[in-house]
Amino acid sequence: MNAADLGFNHVFRPARAAGAPVLLLLHGTGGNEHDLVPLSEALLPDAAILSPRGQVLERGMPRFFRRLAEGVFDLEDLEQRTHELARFVERAAAHYGFEQRQVVAVGFSNGANIAASLLLLEPSTLGGGVLFRAMVPLVPDALPALPGTPVLLSNGRSDPLVSLEESDRLAALLRRAGADVTLALQAAGHELSSQDIVQAREWLSAVFSQPHQVER
Repeated sequence: MNAADLGFNHVFRPARAAGAPVLLLLHGTGGNEHDLVPLSEALLPDAAILSPRGQVLERGMPRFFRRLAEGVFDLEDLEQRTHELARFVERAAAHYGFEQRQVVAVGFSNGANIAASLLLLEPSTLGGGVLFRAMVPLVPDALPALPGTPVLLSNGRSDPLVSLEESDRLAALLRRAGADVTLALQAAGHELSSQDIVQAREWLSAVFSQPHQVER
């Protein structure tokens, strides 16, 4: 199998340090596989990156799943797309030679929502997650087991799309599944702030250390 057969247009870059995580970069509506690469450099520059492009188009803008209206998701499509993304990560792990427990999702908005859906529907896909501006994507019939899975949920206090109550709901849902959730509320709206990046960088460095450099 070659990279073109993995199922998503994507960017992959190997880790620059032994033991560093693989950042699964999941863009927001209208983004692509290149959008969050600069963010990954600011967050954890030695990490590997796996950055797919969403396969749904909304008025020509890539997304990871369909929605019926702002904040109203097509749940059938969301479930299907979540499973497809999980299979992509599995194939990429085999193709590029990394362990799935090393995969940490870094998602923004639509990308953060499908990352949360991965945690809830395909819990073996991720070893952790940084979710910027996420809301509850769905509530599964049975909660997964996410014992101690580290998740940073970073949302804006004045976000017109994601309320503080919604942030609390998602944090509570993931905690009920056993995840170790850090909820950070920023002085921002739906856009990313410098504090988002600073806090996520500190959190990633603390939770996913990278002690040994790889020879280049």
